[in-house]
Amino acid sequence: MPTLIDFTSARAARHPEKAHRADQPSPAKPSWLRVRLKSGPGYTATRQIVDANGLKTVCQEAACPNMGACWEEKHATFMILGAICTRACAFCNVATGVPLPLDPEEPRHVAEAVAKLGLKHAVITSVDRDDLEDGGASVFAAVISGIRAQSPGTTVEVLTPDFLRKPGALPIVIAARPDVFNHNIETVPRLYPSIRPGARYFNSVRLLQQAKEQDASIFTKSGLMLGLGESRDEIIQVMDDLRAADVDFLTLGQYLQPTPKHAAIARYVEPEEFDALAAIARGKGFALVAASPFTRSSFHAGDDFAKLKAARRATDGSGHAGI
Repeated sequence: MPTLIDFTSARAARHPEKAHRADQPSPAKPSWLRVRLKSGPGYTATRQIVDANGLKTVCQEAACPNMGACWEEKHATFMILGAICTRACAFCNVATGVPLPLDPEEPRHVAEAVAKLGLKHAVITSVDRDDLEDGGASVFAAVISGIRAQSPGTTVEVLTPDFLRKPGALPIVIAARPDVFNHNIETVPRLYPSIRPGARYFNSVRLLQQAKEQDASIFTKSGLMLGLGESRDEIIQVMDDLRAADVDFLTLGQYLQPTPKHAAIARYVEPEEFDALAAIARGKGFALVAASPFTRSSFHAGDDFAKLKAARRATDGSGHAGI
């Protein structure tokens, strides 16, 4: 077995495909991007429930800067299908490698954790599982069903992989009727080869479009990380592509480099620029836009879902089907 460069053994084991790369220096973090980690009783209770059920969260695996704030409020984004991804995106802190077999008890454990936390809105995401015939779609469906059974008042948001070359996967998820279907575009198409090499931009746009076509009552959502070298015009073009796909909700946040082996930060986007982009996005017809340096797909997801429902009622006089 070849020897990996040791940029700390834990990181090398977590990202073996990046271990040989030269460090990618990023500019110093500005003062307005620093966050104080909260660790009060809510945080402790959330961690105990996650650990007791043997679950993974994207909060931990992706080193989210909002984890302390969310966990203190007993909000966590559950990551299913294991903790090892078959992709090797240049921005992502989730471990890459050969996944372990699926845990047949995972849907039940997630549903139990959602019930114990008393979540009004649950967010479920996953690693990419290119090794599975349906990309893990059937597990998403089982988790949704499990939550519905144990917590019938809880709304469910899924943040799925792109299901690239997995025909029939998306209908399995949509048939389980999540309240929000989220799939992140992540970056502009020009940067896909270097930032998201295992994905295809127009496949991701089409996935979002098909989700809405298959069930128009489901809210669709997508997000971009900024600061990877994209231009303003490229961001606006992605907005247009997402609106053409009838996406309801857009999130824009600052990319933060997980380790020196990951993609470098080209620049830190000022809060005022996020505000300006949000105004442009709202003008293009998104029902809801969240844009700030700390914005992430699942940050304040429950509050945002309430805003989405209100926006739909204001537009066409109807709430989300079944709610």
